[in-house]
Amino acid sequence: MGYFNVRVYGLLIDSGNNILISDEQEYGMRFTKFPGGGLELGEGLIDGLKREFMEECNVEIEVSKHFYTTDFYVKSAFNDSQVISVYYSVKNITPLNLTVKTKVFDFDGEGDVLQSFRWVNITDLKEEDFPFATDKQVVKLLTGKIGLPGILPDNRQKS
Repeated sequence: MGYFNVRVYGLLIDSGNNILISDEQEYGMRFTKFPGGGLELGEGLIDGLKREFMEECNVEIEVSKHFYTTDFYVKSAFNDSQVISVYYSVKNITPLNLTVKTKVFDFDGEGDVLQSFRWVNITDLKEEDFPFATDKQVVKLLTGKIGLPGILPDNRQKS
């Protein structure tokens, strides 16, 4: 029997319209995604997102508003689950104190599980840089290739 895999991600955008991106290596794969991850049993979406940002980025966040929820079927790239991803616009409420890279997959050290972060201007986001279907959909929304009125972050509202 299959099961649902609920994921929650944060879109952290700075005043220069740059968004925080996570480059990761895990399960023998390299991939780029937005910060966040899997919900734990008994955890709500907001609490899960706050936990993920603390674990990955060592930063406390405030969730601003809902941005997007998966609205099509997505099978996990890692197992037989159906993935449901929820994205929120977030703001850091403590200083972001992590090493930010400028090159993709620029990991410190070696190992089975690696992660690094980059700031990418929203205008430079490309769907092909994100292997997962829901991230591609979010890139389309962020770059205005598709639009849903009223859900873009305040600094991206179209008139």
